[in-house]
Amino acid sequence: MSLRMIARDLYRLQREVDRLESELKACPAENREPLEEDLRKAKAERDRVKRMLEGTKETPPYRKPR
Repeated sequence: MSLRMIARDLYRLQREVDRLESELKACPAENREPLEEDLRKAKAERDRVKRMLEGTKETPPYRKPR
């Protein structure tokens, strides 16, 4: 997967997390549980893609100066 595609996916996931957080603030207490579950999953996916992006930007250990 190219760096650009990973970054685009990360941006999409961040927007999804922001949308879910704003919905969660505005929703009544009885509807919170499914939104909290969706938010938890979206944050986990966002963090996974973020780590993937950071990992692709690091230089391999064998190329780092000693």
